[in-house]
Amino acid sequence: MPLDPLLEPLVAAAPQLPEEIEDFDAYRAQEEANSASALFDVLEPAPEGATRREVQIPVKNGSITLHIFTPATPGPHPAHLYLHGGGWIGGSIHSKYTAVVCAERAVLADCVVVTAEYRKAPEYKFPTAIDDSYAALLWTVDNALELGIQPGLITIGGGSAGANLAAGVALKSRDEAGPRLALQILEVPALDLTLAAPSYARYGTGYGITSQYIKTCVRYYLDKPEDVRHPYASPLLATDVSGLPPAYILPAECDPLCDDGEAYARRLIESGVPATNSLQHGQIHGSAALTKLLPAARAWRDEVIEVLRGTHAAETGEGL
Repeated sequence: MPLDPLLEPLVAAAPQLPEEIEDFDAYRAQEEANSASALFDVLEPAPEGATRREVQIPVKNGSITLHIFTPATPGPHPAHLYLHGGGWIGGSIHSKYTAVVCAERAVLADCVVVTAEYRKAPEYKFPTAIDDSYAALLWTVDNALELGIQPGLITIGGGSAGANLAAGVALKSRDEAGPRLALQILEVPALDLTLAAPSYARYGTGYGITSQYIKTCVRYYLDKPEDVRHPYASPLLATDVSGLPPAYILPAECDPLCDDGEAYARRLIESGVPATNSLQHGQIHGSAALTKLLPAARAWRDEVIEVLRGTHAAETGEGL
């Protein structure tokens, strides 16, 4: 399917992404300013009905911030750990998009949403972001009573680099006999950091995010060349993907990362893990943030909410 016609002017006007970054503080500040300005016109506001609070948790050699979104309905609730995107070098739980996504899931899927400000590359190389995200999962389970959540009903999700981290955390939790996850939702995921998929050539330029930019982010993220094949960096290359939580994967069709989602879903299914690859036809890497502009973005959001609600119902036996 061709690019959604509503996206054509946005893609044509998309700024060129950097191949090198000299000042990461300045890069992140500019990214935040650009994002806040752009999302004002294209992102629907967060629904009312959730409270947000901030906590600090200890992690290896430091601490990180979590934001916790709690719905107004009586608990205990399911929990959802959401990991933001940004190429492992940017993005934030303080961004408008992350706040809206977390509030939507808290209110519309009636769950407590926890999101983690994992430490960023290149100051903190792989596997710091994975370890920080896993620490957030462990903290959530350890504090289930205070958070008003059901520790046996936790899902994980993320977009782009956040989806990469979510898939890595799912593997790590399986490997370390950690918390059971009921579902992993992987949106526009980067799952093979060798960047070998044909979609990197097919949609490498002219669709917003570029293959060269992704390559740049991977270079800043990984600590050493051999890390590219570590299963927590490239979940698609994991030797064994059995025993993982069910996966719902939403790649965008016109995205260099597109083929990673389909390939991962296929590997999971072959290993006996329930998986759905829901291709978002005609969409680009950033389409999910365009809910004020795109019917397809609103349908994407609603699809994720329905998957969460369905998982909660299946796990609790409600509606069955």
